[in-house]
Amino acid sequence: MSEVVATMSPMPSNSFKSLTKFFKTPKGLLVIALAVLIPLAGTRSGFAVVAPGVAAAAIAAMLVDAPILRYRDKEWSFPSGALLTGLLVAMVLSPFGSWKIAAMTAVIGVLSKYVARGRSANVFNPAALALVVSYFAFDTGQSWWGALPELPILAIAALFVTGVFITDRVNKMPAVLAFLGVHFLLFTLTAFVGDPAKVAELYREPDLHAALFFAFFMVTDPPTSPPKARDQIVFGVITAVVSYLVFELVGAVYFLLAGLLVANGWEAWRRYRVRARRNGSVN
Repeated sequence: MSEVVATMSPMPSNSFKSLTKFFKTPKGLLVIALAVLIPLAGTRSGFAVVAPGVAAAAIAAMLVDAPILRYRDKEWSFPSGALLTGLLVAMVLSPFGSWKIAAMTAVIGVLSKYVARGRSANVFNPAALALVVSYFAFDTGQSWWGALPELPILAIAALFVTGVFITDRVNKMPAVLAFLGVHFLLFTLTAFVGDPAKVAELYREPDLHAALFFAFFMVTDPPTSPPKARDQIVFGVITAVVSYLVFELVGAVYFLLAGLLVANGWEAWRRYRVRARRNGSVN
């Protein structure tokens, strides 16, 4: 009996160690950050309102991704990326929409990782692409409730602290600063040379909170953004400029996401060029 116990006892210990190790990774830390923000945001909207969408998006995303990972890697693994995609999708979509739409949007994000894919990583931020597709396919609303826009202004400190922490851990501060700097610079200049009322909303909730949440938790996505500071600055500038143009020319609710998707495309092209140079196929 003692031999059986001795054989079985390391299993919980190993599982705990694996779990602890996961929560020290960028993905694990982001899960913790979002797990902090969701309950805070839910206090105003109501947990009964936000919970169905959050649960449906997260569970559906993981159920789809888990067998794909099993087929690809020949072993079962926790679909942490799918969990993050589901949480981000749910935190942007209006919580008053159908939980089925939230689930389908999250699934679109997961599948996009395998459809739009480069040599070593997916091209587009899964949550961003899924939210844009969902807008056209299901006419979904985007409230960015997960960015705490309905809470008192001091609540933005929680968003800022968690966002800066994640940004620092994934080494994406140049991208975030470049995006936020150019984003607010362009709209400030627009206010001076045009109608200030047209862009005033971008300095108030929910748009201010949305820009911060977007910068901290979506622009910083490691697989779809550059690792080097110089490239991150270009990436952030592209995101801000395209977002600005979409807002000014189209006025679409997905203007931030559109900017990120274009920057993702640029980053995929940049990686292709770097790889081609290394292989000697580009002069």
